[in-house]
Amino acid sequence: MSGQERDVHTPEGVRLQKVLAGAGLGSRRACEELITAGRVSVDGVVVRELGVRVDPRTAVLHVDGRRIQLDASMVTLVLNKPAGVVSTMSDERGRPSLAQFVADRPERLFHVGRLDAETEGLLLLTNDGELANRLAHPSHGVPKTYLATVAGRVRPAVGVQLRAGIELEDGPVVVDSFRVVDHTASRTLVEVVLHEGRNRIVRRLMEAVGHPVERLVRTQIGPVRLGNLKPGRVRELTAKELGELMSEVGL
Repeated sequence: MSGQERDVHTPEGVRLQKVLAGAGLGSRRACEELITAGRVSVDGVVVRELGVRVDPRTAVLHVDGRRIQLDASMVTLVLNKPAGVVSTMSDERGRPSLAQFVADRPERLFHVGRLDAETEGLLLLTNDGELANRLAHPSHGVPKTYLATVAGRVRPAVGVQLRAGIELEDGPVVVDSFRVVDHTASRTLVEVVLHEGRNRIVRRLMEAVGHPVERLVRTQIGPVRLGNLKPGRVRELTAKELGELMSEVGL
């Protein structure tokens, strides 16, 4: 065993392959193969030997560069928020809130970011404070994808304008990408990708270029996609989604 591997070995810990299997990476035998193939790192050190033990409470494990969540008490959910629901866990004005969708969950969950009441789609709920803080911090700039139905026929020049940057009342905004998905004579379906998290940013952007939003759905945050999840339904992130999301924000 090399000096590097001894650095991450915790004699009183749990065998690495057992920890990986417990985190849903496959059978112990499959996890042993991951280790011997050099695909597993512990605290930033690649481990190739099977005798290594780790403390699951403190070890930072990556497989193929993707973070593995070892704390089973941490939960991150995807909600497809319907229109008309406010992005709070309770509302003093009695409006429909997020709590109704997770009333059966034992965890104390909070939402990551928000969608305005009339915007639908992907909202993350978690009890992992560190993940939530990093996702919310502008420095990590996790991209968010929206599908917007807007008034009028959107010309190619609009995409050029949005990619070059639009000056709003609270500063400039540049989209990561913009494309027309479909159109009729009177309205257009567009996809907008941006890192920004400012209030009503997509609605304000499209208003600024002369195409007010009629319907707005967030379909993706980083590697997490809404997919075919029905409005009002909730699902847990897969281990792959969670690992990629954690890696994207430096965890």
